[in-house]
Amino acid sequence: MRQFTAVVNPTAGAAGSAAALLAVARHLREAGAELVTEYSRSLAHARELAVTAGAAGRTVLAVGGDGMAGCVGGALSGTGATLGLVPAGRGNDFARALGLPRDPEALAGILLRAEPRPVDTVEVTSATHDRVVVLGSVYAGVDALANRHANRSRLLRGSASYYAGGLRAVTTWRPARYTVTVDGEEHTHTGYTVVAANSGTYGSGRLIAPDARLDDGLLDVVMIRHAPRLLFFALMNELRTGAHVHRPQVRVLRGREIHIEADRAIPYGTDGEVDATLPVTARILPGALDVLH
Repeated sequence: MRQFTAVVNPTAGAAGSAAALLAVARHLREAGAELVTEYSRSLAHARELAVTAGAAGRTVLAVGGDGMAGCVGGALSGTGATLGLVPAGRGNDFARALGLPRDPEALAGILLRAEPRPVDTVEVTSATHDRVVVLGSVYAGVDALANRHANRSRLLRGSASYYAGGLRAVTTWRPARYTVTVDGEEHTHTGYTVVAANSGTYGSGRLIAPDARLDDGLLDVVMIRHAPRLLFFALMNELRTGAHVHRPQVRVLRGREIHIEADRAIPYGTDGEVDATLPVTARILPGALDVLH
């Protein structure tokens, strides 16, 4: 029987995280599994708790949204430890990419009985931020600005907060001139964003990179170039299905290492966290993390 350590950040969505964990914990304990809950003081502390639990041979549960999943999963990347998710955030995009169920009993069944499977992770380095390893994507542009607005929203949650944040970001956005280097080949791009995607969705279910896969050893690089605002809003709506990739304003490349620069201090985000500016480099780490799904 597996031994679990759940890592929870009480400062971010405390009530939702606690409720989600309680619903799953009952089924884990009824099956005879041991569960220890650790409350972190910060994301840095959450990484420490995760590494300690993983080194002790315990399965580590990241309880929260994409920020917590990326924090805990990134800390475990390359260690041989196993990650499980209890989604309880605004977006839950990595859990969505894994196909995890929302029903607590079904999720507990996966955590108890599924075999760990390797997925890729992403090493992110920047002159303005410490090196981190994340799970989902790196995005630099109007979407990062929208994510920042969504994170600060107190009235809206989930897709509504991202949509409202997007509207606010687009109204003030000036096209940025990017230099994007994919596996050593340089590309210039003027527009709204550049996304290096390991998983297909971000921003609470928006399918930014429909062909991205968590275990193919590649990043899908999606670039949305300058267009009239009405057309950009149409592109935003098409993110629900991934149809935007067929627009002439959208270019998709693939590679193992991506470097993104711009002509001004553009914000970039990773797994729902936005606290740094370009330039940034993202490098795929193939099969670096074992996940229950």
